[in-house]
Amino acid sequence: MKRYLVFALVGPFVGGFLLLLTTTYQSGYWAQTNLSEVGKLFAVFFKSLQYSYLFGFLPSLMIGAVDDILIHVRRIGPVLRMILVGLFAFVLASLTYSSRGPDSGTVQFILYGLVGFVPAVLSSWLVHRYVEEPQPAAA
Repeated sequence: MKRYLVFALVGPFVGGFLLLLTTTYQSGYWAQTNLSEVGKLFAVFFKSLQYSYLFGFLPSLMIGAVDDILIHVRRIGPVLRMILVGLFAFVLASLTYSSRGPDSGTVQFILYGLVGFVPAVLSSWLVHRYVEEPQPAAA
C-alpha cells in the first residue's frame, strides 16, 4: 500500500512539472525569457498543481501497479525493475501526450516520454529505498 502512496504523491507532482516544462519549451517560451519569467512559470505550476493530481493520479497508480507486479518476479532486480517501469511509463506518456500531426518528431516524442519516465523511475527508486519490499516466495 505504501508503494501506491509513493507513486500517487510523487508521480503527478514531478510529472506535472515536467509536462509544464515540455509544453513551454514546445511553445517557444524559453526563446525570449528572462529571470522574472521563470517566476511566472512556478506560479503557473502551483496554480495548476491540482489538475496535475486530478489527471495524473490514476496513471501514476497504474505505473505503481506495474512496479508491484515486477517486484514479484524473482529474476528481476531493483535496477532492472526501475528501468522497465520507466520505459513502460515513457511509452505510455509519449503515446498519450505527443501529437501525430506535422509538428511531431523525435524531440517531441522524447520530451513527452521523459514526462512519464522520470517520475516513474524516481517513484520506483523511492519505493526501493524507503519501503520494505516483500521477498518473492521460493519455488
